[in-house]
Amino acid sequence: MKKILLPLIISLLIFSNFTAQNKSAITVDDLWALKRLSSFDVSPDGKLIVFDFTEYEMEKNSGQSDIWIANSDGTDPRPLKNSLKSESEPLFTFDGNYVTYIYKNQIWLCDLEGNNNQKLTDLHTGASGVEWSNDGKRMIFVSKVYPDCTTQECNKEKDEAKKNNPVKAKIFTELMYKHWNNWRGDKRSHLFFMDMKKFNVYDLTINKTFDVPPLSLGSSNDYSFSPDGKEVAFAANTSDFIATSTNNDIFIVNTENLKKQIEVPFTKISVSKGNDNQPVYSPDEKYIAFRSMERAGFEADKQRLTLYDRESGELTDVSGKHDISIGEFVWSGDSKFIYYIAANEIYESIYKIEISTGENTLLKKELTASGLTIDPENELLYFKNQRSTFPNEIFSMKTDGTDLTQITFLNQERLENIEMNEVETFWSEGAEGAMVQCIILKPPFFDESKKYPLIFLIHGGPQGHWEDDFHFRWNLQMFASNGYVVVAPNPRGSVGYGQIFTDEISKDWGGKVYTDLMNAYDHTLKNYNFIDGANTFAAGASYGGYMINWIQGHNENFNALVSHAGVFNITSMYGVTEELWFPEWEFGGAPWENRELYDKWSPHMYVENFKTPMLVIHGAYDFRVPEGQAFELFTYLQKMGVDSKLLYYPDENHFITKPLNAKLWWNSIFEWYEKYKVDNKSENL
Repeated sequence: MKKILLPLIISLLIFSNFTAQNKSAITVDDLWALKRLSSFDVSPDGKLIVFDFTEYEMEKNSGQSDIWIANSDGTDPRPLKNSLKSESEPLFTFDGNYVTYIYKNQIWLCDLEGNNNQKLTDLHTGASGVEWSNDGKRMIFVSKVYPDCTTQECNKEKDEAKKNNPVKAKIFTELMYKHWNNWRGDKRSHLFFMDMKKFNVYDLTINKTFDVPPLSLGSSNDYSFSPDGKEVAFAANTSDFIATSTNNDIFIVNTENLKKQIEVPFTKISVSKGNDNQPVYSPDEKYIAFRSMERAGFEADKQRLTLYDRESGELTDVSGKHDISIGEFVWSGDSKFIYYIAANEIYESIYKIEISTGENTLLKKELTASGLTIDPENELLYFKNQRSTFPNEIFSMKTDGTDLTQITFLNQERLENIEMNEVETFWSEGAEGAMVQCIILKPPFFDESKKYPLIFLIHGGPQGHWEDDFHFRWNLQMFASNGYVVVAPNPRGSVGYGQIFTDEISKDWGGKVYTDLMNAYDHTLKNYNFIDGANTFAAGASYGGYMINWIQGHNENFNALVSHAGVFNITSMYGVTEELWFPEWEFGGAPWENRELYDKWSPHMYVENFKTPMLVIHGAYDFRVPEGQAFELFTYLQKMGVDSKLLYYPDENHFITKPLNAKLWWNSIFEWYEKYKVDNKSENL
């Protein structure tokens, strides 16, 4: 027996070594060749899943999305719609015999073989975001229209007049004239209703100047049908001055006996001055559950789970006793439980809460979940899940948290050839004794006997967190790929560690959070001998970019810095950003109301200390942190004689979204760091 086993063991070892040697570190081309799962749906009988994903071509500098279908256990995956144009947002009809999807900005229908296509909408303004009633007789969707237009002909005439006008000047009469990366213009996203029997279309928010879903702090989950299809709940912000308002509210509207071009009365059911969103009816029709924030003007307040009793009108905070912020959620079929996702340390975990008692149960911690849904038999939860070693795939899990199963394997073949390590974590002591969790990722082909340079990453938000995820922009594996150890701390302001921990960055942007970060940095160098303390680098974007700018004026720990879309001058930032509630909450009012705090925490006030080489990156269509922040920063760096470079994208926004632009982004960062490694410094002077 030993004579048989020995050659077998040797063969296995040789094969294992051969396989490892043939793997390589991830590259930018690998990153952009991976399929990116978007949305999915489970058929009413629970036997099928349909999903869409996007593939990019580096040479074409663009991508397109296709729709596939498979058995709900993942077997027999096959294309449903994969033309040369993009198809997206697949959704089964109520009987499971057809799939609706978006194609050329309209809603289409096809059978389960991808044939017998039918165009359901033909609106000049387009349609997306489909939601079906349970009986399939009604459908709601959204479309961007001119509020004063009651017909599609009116919308078409206005668009054509605008297109044909040689004068392209814009006239603004109110704030929020731009948002994230778009000029808002005169159109608003309205909620439409379609009667599938007669194919009549009605604008449920006709003549209204607000958006559904809300322009800010909203999502495609912000409208839904009642189980009988006779009522619709939706979220909207009806404030007169939305640039300073987070007051999204929940409304209900009756969809019986609708008439065209007539305003439909709706009723507000939420009372909070904060952000209310994601209304979902209970299957027994007794309640509407929605998420609710208490504090007005604070976009990162705790999301409480609120129940609206449809008979009495009473509101109940179900989750108030738990220090946790509710994310996406779904009802159980018996209406006794709600399953939900919530930030939990470096994860997006799945929980369930009992409606009658408020008892909360963690079902599965080690997930980075999204897109939660439940099967018709109420036995399985379906969701997207990712880790630092693979992008989103569809998973299932029993409703008791057992039998976690991967359903799709969109990128398995390519990932098998890439060498990646799993993330690890450590805790360091931050300001005032608070414990700060940090991700540490070792480079591919790691050898503990060697010394590796460090990249220290700072997340944005600031109310966000580094996760065990496969981020397509700030990808931890990519940062590690060139032989760097990556450390990504979750300091004050991070979510997933309780609301107080999140709150403690507001009005203290360079205070406790800075101590948290620098203590984590010191802890790293002290406790990990494989890190080369003479070669450490840092990078961050948005708030992370702000902190890089703050570090520039407050220490010389790093060889070189990268600031992407970072806030530099808080006062000038206030005058050019769009969501004014953000700086007003974070700095205690407008600049003239709290000038001391604006000056105290603004990196531009410490320019005399600037010494560290810095790469500055920004996009022209970044309306959240507008390009002037980068121009100011680069001017100050150059004036102070600091070695610096500005990478400016005239076709990008707060994020880098195009393959070739991303390739330049990654190459520029690595070249910048390589230039300032200690063993290269003498060659570059």
